[in-house]
Amino acid sequence: MNPILDRLQSYPFQKLTALLAGTRPKPGLKPIALHIGEPKHPTPEFIKRTLAENLAGLSTYPATLGGEGLRIAIADWLKQRHGLTGIDPQTEIIPVNGSREALFAFAQAVIDPTQRTPVVVCPNPFYQIYEGAALLARAQPQFLNTLPSNGYAFDFAELAPDVWQRTQLIYVCSPGNPTGHVMSLAQWEELFALSDRYGFVIASDECYSEIYFDEARPPLGALQAAQHFGRSGFPRLVVFSSLSKRSNVPGMRSGFVAGDARILKKYLLYRTYHGCAMSPPIHMASIAAWKDEAHVIENRCLYRQKFDAALAVLKPVADVDMPSAAFYLWMPIPASDTEFARRLYEEQAISVLPGSYLAREARGINPGRNRVRIALVASVEECTEAAQRVRNFITGL
Repeated sequence: MNPILDRLQSYPFQKLTALLAGTRPKPGLKPIALHIGEPKHPTPEFIKRTLAENLAGLSTYPATLGGEGLRIAIADWLKQRHGLTGIDPQTEIIPVNGSREALFAFAQAVIDPTQRTPVVVCPNPFYQIYEGAALLARAQPQFLNTLPSNGYAFDFAELAPDVWQRTQLIYVCSPGNPTGHVMSLAQWEELFALSDRYGFVIASDECYSEIYFDEARPPLGALQAAQHFGRSGFPRLVVFSSLSKRSNVPGMRSGFVAGDARILKKYLLYRTYHGCAMSPPIHMASIAAWKDEAHVIENRCLYRQKFDAALAVLKPVADVDMPSAAFYLWMPIPASDTEFARRLYEEQAISVLPGSYLAREARGINPGRNRVRIALVASVEECTEAAQRVRNFITGL
């Protein structure tokens, strides 16, 4: 077996299962799961209908590049959403089976393990796929702490020039998981300058880009930032997006990558061997989803209602605010995050994720310690009830 597998840590949800093993919530309380970022809103009927109407496509092998119709629909969405004046659906877009598999596979295609100790830079806290992808690509993960003291922005000076010289890939997540931080134009400009200086590739994870709370201020995207700075062809930049959160279809496993055509040409070659082409019925349902914004606006409205209700309950007892985007509360707590999560489940039947499970020790700091991630994915009523139980628990500490 590949010995690198022994370096992979258990997934955060596996750690939580082990933490809660043997605990039983108090009788009479309905458990409410807020630990996993799985959308719970109903899948729009028109998406399900389109999927069902195209089941005949199961009789044909799909193309790794996906059909032209889907790539054009994605290009049209990118132009409408991010104001791109031009993106080529033939060379700058590849449909993928959700952003998770694409983010993992990307490192395997990008990293050159023959170079001196290649580095993959990740945010901290982070989506654990980044770390696993780096390790299995035979690279060394390096972490940039994102802290409340600087608004959860990157401090690129945390890493020495020698580390940046060995960096081949950086994962960024904007809006961030779990912080909700959205990178600004100034932050993108700094990152682009580093990429130009050291030659590394930027993988921008934007799966939360459509969960935001001010319709007049959608989060800035990486391709949009690159266009603003005149970076024609999106050099060394690839964006990852998904329908899972945007359209409440996590089970469809549908997303796309877009950006630097030179990189995507090699990535497509890798994917032809990887065997991960999108099913034709999913392909057709995805076209329908990318072409419709009404259901996405309705989706955001539900999240705004949940944040408004939960924050009204929690703010008197916790230091929590509305994030810039995404559907998480990244809440500081007056106790060990693992003990808090265990006792909260036992006493209030609410499951949340300990923050330390989402981060690593870097330069003497685990930025997730003494925090919990609360995913407001349940119904408005359940999220309101859960917030009240969390408040009761905190008050009793």
